[in-house]
Amino acid sequence: MSTRRISSGVWLVVLLVAALAAISFLSVQASRNKPAKIAASADSKPSPKPRPSAIKPKVHKVPDDSGTGRRVVYSLSLKRVWLISESESTARTFTVWPGNVPPAVGKYPVAFRRAEGTGSDGVRIEHAVYFGAKSAFSNAVDGASPAPDSTVMTGAIRESVADGKALWDFATKGTFIHVVD
Repeated sequence: MSTRRISSGVWLVVLLVAALAAISFLSVQASRNKPAKIAASADSKPSPKPRPSAIKPKVHKVPDDSGTGRRVVYSLSLKRVWLISESESTARTFTVWPGNVPPAVGKYPVAFRRAEGTGSDGVRIEHAVYFGAKSAFSNAVDGASPAPDSTVMTGAIRESVADGKALWDFATKGTFIHVVD
């Protein structure tokens, strides 16, 4: 019994023809499943775009009894900070993520600042602004804002990286921080 071998050239042609057939079949199937074009009706009008003047940003009013002059105001209940200029205008306001040891309501000077380090929760931080007995504003280097670990007592008050930089630039040593309810 003789065995005949098919040359490699024939195999190559057979595979090429099979591949072309498969591609053709798939392209025909795809063209049959194309969605129909949606024609615009003659009476259709573009939707109105909101005018910039119609969009009003939410205003976060500085809490009453939060001091006067250039200062940082921190509201415990709103979890929000305001940077107030000498002219009593709000330079910036932002939300924060407080730790589980809140500072007492009162007026505190910035005690010291640390450009970078490790927070009491083990997170790498920057722009740390310390005030009171055990409180500090800071932002996580990676921008994270996790809920505080309930097993670690911390007075850390976290903000975003951009807000941390703004607070760092504003709250120099001696600047007062007014903590309100």
